[in-house]
Amino acid sequence: MRAVLVLFDSLNRHALGCYGGTAVATPNFDRFSKRAVTFDNHYVGSLPCMPARRDMHTGRLNFMHRSWGPLEPFDNSMPDILKQSGVHTHLISDHFHYFEDGGATYHSRYKTWEFIRGQEYDPWIAMVEPPLDRFRQMYSDKHYNVPTEPKRRQHQINREKIRLEEEFPGPACFARAFAFLDDNREADNWFLQLECFDPHEPFFAPEKYRQDYRTNYNGPILDWPKYAPVRESPDEIAEIRANYAALVAMCDAWFGKLLDYFDAHDLWSDTCLMLTTDHGFLLSEHDWWGKNLTPYYEEISHIPMILHHPDHAGKAGTRISALTQTPDLMPSFLDLFGCAVPAEVTGRSILPLLDGERGPEAVIFGMFGGPVGVTDGEYSYFRYPADLFDEQIGEYTLMPTHMTGFFAPEELATGQIAGPFDFTKGQRLLRYDALNSARRPPGLDGTKFAAFQSAVYHNASDPNQLNPIADAGVEARLNAQIVKILGAHDTPPEYITWMGLAEHRP
Repeated sequence: MRAVLVLFDSLNRHALGCYGGTAVATPNFDRFSKRAVTFDNHYVGSLPCMPARRDMHTGRLNFMHRSWGPLEPFDNSMPDILKQSGVHTHLISDHFHYFEDGGATYHSRYKTWEFIRGQEYDPWIAMVEPPLDRFRQMYSDKHYNVPTEPKRRQHQINREKIRLEEEFPGPACFARAFAFLDDNREADNWFLQLECFDPHEPFFAPEKYRQDYRTNYNGPILDWPKYAPVRESPDEIAEIRANYAALVAMCDAWFGKLLDYFDAHDLWSDTCLMLTTDHGFLLSEHDWWGKNLTPYYEEISHIPMILHHPDHAGKAGTRISALTQTPDLMPSFLDLFGCAVPAEVTGRSILPLLDGERGPEAVIFGMFGGPVGVTDGEYSYFRYPADLFDEQIGEYTLMPTHMTGFFAPEELATGQIAGPFDFTKGQRLLRYDALNSARRPPGLDGTKFAAFQSAVYHNASDPNQLNPIADAGVEARLNAQIVKILGAHDTPPEYITWMGLAEHRP
């Protein structure tokens, strides 16, 4: 068996024509859907970027124990298990978070890997004296207030070295994937993870992809919305959305080149191909930008997944409505290669769904320190604790790093021995108080989630989640599902108490 996982970042389901999107032309994503199986109820798990990837490696949710952090020494890792089983695992990525303190230990689980430089604030180009006056003229200060945001300055510098389309990190990732396939398409027993940071913000794409997305905006570059309520004018909103559309169009074009490669070399007959993402992004829906501060609305949590399996080619163009989510990727690829699934895994292989098996009753998703989302396919519910700023929950880890740095001394001072949990293989952990001042997402400056309330939505009649409903029976049933799934993940009792769910235990 051979498999290619194409993982984009922040690819909105609503942007794909095969999921009903109309704002962006996505002929190649749609073309793939016609010869593969499209999953209509695929959801996120742990959020955002690195917690999602920990789900993908380990096959279980992690947001109730840990914020953004590395793989832990006790964690199972899908590519590592494949590697130990004789499958050559290769990672091609421009996702620079793998090379920060909070993303360490992921890329080294693959047998071989390649890193493409230049995305966002990747510390790539050294420019001691950047052309500040030119930058001020080129970039809108609504998105590039760089005196207080050095990461955005680094992006401006990186961008100076990216001119031709093939120099953009996303296309460069695909070019390296074609080289891998040239070298290995005659071989068997390999797994390729082609992981592109695009269409994550900043929404920077070659000009040719903007041709179909013109706006009335006439001003400096406006392509990196801050995670905040919408304050831009209608023309500015249109410009930001157009820049996202252009970046999606570029992703679609290069994915199309991969489909062409599959066609030219008949890889469809013996190679699995999966397309998915880690999460979506609010593009002014609900009057917000971003993904971290709001409830996990459909635009964020309900994500695309499309799968071609050579043994199920007869199902081309079909759709599956069963609930699936990010942790299911790990057992699915182990299943694909005939590897045993570790006992700690709570995700489910999606392969039996291709033969008609039913999915779970419900799935939950969330972010450390934030609300919990749950859906049973008919209803969705976002549950908030009584006080988001109550510091009673803890970080359980042997790797005390945040996204871009170590735990602060005041955090380390709270450390206590805890555990083990049922997924730590007998290993006890350190528990650190989840201080509000900690530099963890969603805010790296001590800020946390915005003020929202728990709410239930009916998915079919209110797909945009604009009109919450009051239904005590539905809420009670979904609370019971949350408690059941949290229990299956050996969630700390303090978390159950913090979420106000103790009374819903069976």
